[in-house]
Amino acid sequence: MVLSHTMKIIEVKSETDKKEFLELPLRIYANDPEWIRPMNHDVEMVFDPKKNKFFRHGRLMRWLLRDANDLVIGRVAAFVNDKTANKNDQPTGGMGFFECINDQQAANLLFDKCVEWLKSVGMEAMDGPINFGERDRWWGLLVDGFYEPVYAMNYNPPYYKQLFESFGFKEHFQQYCFALKVHQDIDPKFEKAYHLLSKNPDYRAEHIKKNNLEKYAADFTEIYNKAWAKHAGGKNITLEQTVSLFKKMKPVMEEDIIFFVYHKNQPVGAWLNLPELNQYFKHLDGKFGLLQKLRFLWLKHFGKNEKLYGIVFGVIPEQQGKGVDGFMIWSGAQWIRKRNKYKDMEIQWIGDFNPKMISIVRALGTQICRTLITYRYLFDRTKPFQRLKIIDSDNLKN
Repeated sequence: MVLSHTMKIIEVKSETDKKEFLELPLRIYANDPEWIRPMNHDVEMVFDPKKNKFFRHGRLMRWLLRDANDLVIGRVAAFVNDKTANKNDQPTGGMGFFECINDQQAANLLFDKCVEWLKSVGMEAMDGPINFGERDRWWGLLVDGFYEPVYAMNYNPPYYKQLFESFGFKEHFQQYCFALKVHQDIDPKFEKAYHLLSKNPDYRAEHIKKNNLEKYAADFTEIYNKAWAKHAGGKNITLEQTVSLFKKMKPVMEEDIIFFVYHKNQPVGAWLNLPELNQYFKHLDGKFGLLQKLRFLWLKHFGKNEKLYGIVFGVIPEQQGKGVDGFMIWSGAQWIRKRNKYKDMEIQWIGDFNPKMISIVRALGTQICRTLITYRYLFDRTKPFQRLKIIDSDNLKN
């Protein structure tokens, strides 16, 4: 047992502090063969005001917890996104990047530090563990599916659930990841939708072409802002943001696993997949210097990667219920299978607040392969707690 009076919390300031922040997980997961070390630059990017745009409208602090021998035994970050913090009349901040030994007193010190700081900047609650950034990275606590994490996905020991819940965090929503075999049977209704819409000249499906990336970035921006932006804390994205995202994905992007559907030449649906990058990064020990970059290129071209990572799937509201989802799924499946490279796909993540999207993904023949939880902690312990409400059935959110 670690006694609280022998522990101290310090703010991460020096380069040594930053290094220890990155290296604590090496001890936490020393005996866990499933853990894949995140890339150092991916983690540090979150804390760099020059690289993380959320600093334009937010603030962040992070800390280390040391024991009596000055050994780092825990870490955490707390942050506020001013654009979303005051929604629903309850100012809510976030906490994340939590790592800790299996000791409730140690965890409580870290959680209390987050509460203390968030209160000082006017917050009344905190969500966690979440990201100071977009929801597609570092979001939620893993509670089921403790095997190799996909790229930029939270992974943690099973005992973290007890640490969070004993402190007083309550489940705000669950997040489900889905797995399927690329060559397994697809629901016949998708094939039926494909054959029906393929006879209609107003509809067409195509995969992305990297030599025309800005055009597809514009198409995705239009689809996203109609289909996703208004739900569960989402917001519109700009063309500039999408172009930047697509350019970052370009080195690992494969044209015939990213699909769009058009109606009368207007973009109405998108399905974005990438090769699962942790199948490469698990060989790089968190680093991405010159030697690691060369190894990554070698692995990408000659290494074995049979896993796809589904990051976005959706159809604009005006086209939902018309078979566009089936048209896109069946078209995309034919392109993916033709490659004969991939065997497995994991689709990330869908909240339990979105039963419509879950039903579509389930119809693919998927199985839930992981469950994560986003928790909320109310600073006023007498205040009634509310889970995240189910979104309108006509909307989709991934």
